[in-house]
Amino acid sequence: MSAPEIRPATEADLPAITDIYEHAVRYGTATFELVPPDLAEMTRRFRTLMDGGFPYFAAVVEGEVIGYAYAGPYRPRPAYRFSVENSVYLKPSTHRRGVGFQLMQRLIAECEARGFRQMIAVIGDSANAGSIGVHTKCGFQMVGTFQNVGLKFGRWLDTVMMQRALGEGATTVPKD
Repeated sequence: MSAPEIRPATEADLPAITDIYEHAVRYGTATFELVPPDLAEMTRRFRTLMDGGFPYFAAVVEGEVIGYAYAGPYRPRPAYRFSVENSVYLKPSTHRRGVGFQLMQRLIAECEARGFRQMIAVIGDSANAGSIGVHTKCGFQMVGTFQNVGLKFGRWLDTVMMQRALGEGATTVPKD
């Protein structure tokens, strides 16, 4: 596989992004959704993030979207406005090839450029070693684990919380 181009996602990428996410919902534990959202819902979510000023990237090889990553609001309350939660998903055939790391590096840099100060990773399933590993490699630290908070595929799943500072982090107070 040649090196992917990491670029801002567009609405034209959403059919491929929807397919990637559908697979994650149907067969994986990284997301706690049980029913895959359709293209219309994924488009609505994408537009909400774009309208909110959040970054969204696609990894593309030879014209094919093989992964994506985005940041969105961590929580809706205004005191959280400098904190984002990240998501990253890949086509199963591209796992463990560094694509997730490349997407995360670009996402982190863009969130810093936009003035965000903290990035939170909410990782579905404490057995998700790949996601925990890429987040660790990107400078995230383990915050904690919520045990047995999701039920999917007939078993209880944990949620792993990880966090990293962006830019100056909490060393200064940003101007509003």
